[in-house]
Amino acid sequence: MSLIQEIYEQPTVMRRLLHTQWEHILEIAQQLRQRNFRYVFLAARGTSDNAGRYAQYLWGSFNQMPMALAAPSLFSLYQQPPSLADALVIAVTQSGQSTDILSVITEARRQGAPTLAITNAAQSPLAEEAEYVIDVQAGEERAIAATKSYTAQLMALAMFSIALQYAESPNISIEERKATLEHVADWQQECLKLNEQIERITQRYRYMEQCVVLGRGYNYASAYEWSLKLKELSYVSAEPYSSADFLHGPVAIVERGFPIFAIAPSGVVFPNLLELLKRLQQEQHAEVLTISDDVQALELADIPIPLPSGIPEWVSPLVAILPAQLFSYHLTHIKGFDTEAPRGLQKITISV
Repeated sequence: MSLIQEIYEQPTVMRRLLHTQWEHILEIAQQLRQRNFRYVFLAARGTSDNAGRYAQYLWGSFNQMPMALAAPSLFSLYQQPPSLADALVIAVTQSGQSTDILSVITEARRQGAPTLAITNAAQSPLAEEAEYVIDVQAGEERAIAATKSYTAQLMALAMFSIALQYAESPNISIEERKATLEHVADWQQECLKLNEQIERITQRYRYMEQCVVLGRGYNYASAYEWSLKLKELSYVSAEPYSSADFLHGPVAIVERGFPIFAIAPSGVVFPNLLELLKRLQQEQHAEVLTISDDVQALELADIPIPLPSGIPEWVSPLVAILPAQLFSYHLTHIKGFDTEAPRGLQKITISV
C-alpha cells in the first residue's frame, strides 16, 4: 500500500477503531481509575511524540490530568530513571519495538506503576511488557512516513480521555464527546476531497527550502507533525512553533516572501493566532498558507485551505492534519523525491 493510499484509508481506520475498541478502552479506564494515579508520564518518539503533545492539552483540559513527556534516554542510556510514584506510565508507538521506549515501561513495571501501551502492533515486545494495551488497529502501514497510525493514535488518546471521564462520573456531556468522535471520519473525507486543489497549490512551493509551521493549543501537535512530514518527505527545513513562542525571538527571521504555514481552526486560541498572521503578512510581508475553517483566516491567507465547518477545537487535530499530509505528499512528488522511501529512514527505529 502506498503513502497516498494510507492517507485515504484514515476515515476507515477511525470508524474501525471507534466501533471495535470503545468497550475495551472503557474497561481499561475503569481498572486504571482504581490505581489512584495522579499524573501521566508518557514516552514516545517521532510522530508518536507529536501525538503526546495532543494528549497534553486534551487530558489537561478535559481530565484535569497533569502530563509529563518522558526523556527515554534517562532510562536506556543513562540508566538513571526518575521516580514514577503516583504515575500512570503510557507508551505511544507505532511499532512497539523501540528499545528506549520499552525501557521506560520495563522500569515502570519494576517500580510498580501502572503501564499502558498504545500501539499499532498488539504482538510487539512493548505490548507484551505493558499491563494494558490499546491496539489502534490502523492496519499495516508500509510507507515510512506515518499517517494513518498517527491519526489512529490521536483517536485512541481521545477515546481514553472520554473513558477516564466516564469512569469517574457518567453524564450527558461525555456521551456528546463520544458522539463527536463519530463525525471525525466524515470530516476527514471532506478534507480528502481537496486533494486536487492541494496538488495545484504545491506547485508554488517546488523550490521552497525552508518554512515555519505555526499552531497553538490542541494544534501545537499538528504544527510539529506537519513540519516533521515536510522534513522527512520533501527535505524542507520546516520549523514548528507555538504562535506564542514564535513571538519570543524566532519572528525575526521573517522577511518578504518567507513561507508561513498555519493550522488555525476556530477555537479558543484562534484570535491570538489570527492577529499574529495579520502582523506577519501585513507588516513583515510573509507569504501565509492557512488551514482553517474561519472565513477571516481564509480571506487573509495568500493560500487558503478550507476545513469543514463545525469541528470542535479538541478534535480538530484529527482532521486538520489530513490537508497537511496531502500537501507534504504532493510537494515531495513535485520536488522529484520518493514518497515511499525517504533517504536515510526506516519504518522501524529499534534504538537511538
